[in-house]
Amino acid sequence: MTSALPFDDFRNLLDNLPAADLKAQARVHALFAKADKPAHSLGRIEEIAARLAAWSGRAPPAVTRPLMAVFAGNHGVVRHGISPRPVAATANAVELCAAGGAAINQICIANDLGLKVFDLALHIPTGDITDDAALDERGCAATMAFGMEAIAGGTDLLCLGDLGVGNSTVAAALFAALFGGRGVDWVGPGSGADAAMQARKAEVVDAALAFHSDHLEDPLEVLRRVGGREFAAIAGAILAARMQKIPVLIDGFAATAAAAVLYAANPAALEHCLLASLSPEPAHARAAELLGFRPLLDLGISHGEGAGAALGAGLVKAAALTSSGMAAAVRG
Repeated sequence: MTSALPFDDFRNLLDNLPAADLKAQARVHALFAKADKPAHSLGRIEEIAARLAAWSGRAPPAVTRPLMAVFAGNHGVVRHGISPRPVAATANAVELCAAGGAAINQICIANDLGLKVFDLALHIPTGDITDDAALDERGCAATMAFGMEAIAGGTDLLCLGDLGVGNSTVAAALFAALFGGRGVDWVGPGSGADAAMQARKAEVVDAALAFHSDHLEDPLEVLRRVGGREFAAIAGAILAARMQKIPVLIDGFAATAAAAVLYAANPAALEHCLLASLSPEPAHARAAELLGFRPLLDLGISHGEGAGAALGAGLVKAAALTSSGMAAAVRG
């Protein structure tokens, strides 16, 4: 029998989520309505600006300290041959980010984003989810708490991404455990898996679901049993941003799976979030629909690193500037 104590603080937070500032949201809609333009002519830009106001309390909104946070983890389940990349590729990607040579570095420079990349004990892969829990309760809770620290130092827009060889399989297992279905319903090519490897991925997901079948009613238990460190940290970061009323941009299949854990615990938990980018992973569109997300971008990006979120941040910053600039013109 396991103790629920390590997760109690997170359950309490999920039961007491701050609400949106609907007055600030309405003020932004009113500003756009007064502006010298056809009604609703800026489409989703108006919606994004209003969402920013609702979750920052500032109308018009402003994005002056955006942050891109990328969480990297390794997975014991990779031993089943579910990825065309070696486990070492995760650490190599982190090192490339540190050296400034990754795609995410260039996109952050282009959009003037801060960048933090977190190495989540890459030298210690999580447990093999086909015959063990990925993490124990205390380890999972501690990793969520670590993810919450991503906003330390201050930010007004949190963009979230991931790195992790094999984490598209783990994401598929999370979605299947949370929303039903079999491995074949959720797995895809990930970083380039061929048909045979995708079949192995589906088998691995089914094996994990069978092994943990008696413990999948609680979303936080799902996270620690069939998830991983980057998933736990991203879930913690999303929750911390909600408590501080910081808007969030989510990127990719794995980060969406981390968000899905919170949604399963409380469907209101992602109201401060936008999905920045839809990946080519076949099940991502289905997952987005289940979570009520409408992606900002659909550029076929499967690169990881949070590239889609960093690109989406450019749109969000433009929406904020459009709102504030037009508001100034209305007042003038």
